[in-house]
Amino acid sequence: MSDTPYFERHVFFCMNQRDDGRPCCGERGAAAAQKHAKKRCKELDINGHGKVRINQAGCLDRCDDGPVLVVYPEGVWYTYVDTSDIDEIVDSHLLGGKVVERLKL
Repeated sequence: MSDTPYFERHVFFCMNQRDDGRPCCGERGAAAAQKHAKKRCKELDINGHGKVRINQAGCLDRCDDGPVLVVYPEGVWYTYVDTSDIDEIVDSHLLGGKVVERLKL
């Protein structure tokens, strides 16, 4: 068994949908943001084994701060508003290894 992780970074987008009126990431553009991040990583050729994996997740229990995503192994939580925020996270953190402080939770 290898000590090398399968992915360098693993990104989880909360996609939670609530039907009781409470805030949730799913109603704040999470699906479009996740698709954008996945497409952008493919375009930059930073996706796949040994690189970056963009995933959907169920409730990450931070919907009040949402929409949210978390980057592992660092465990950095982000919020975002639009695709320019997602691009900044991809460019700075996933590509460059630098946390985007203004979007960090």
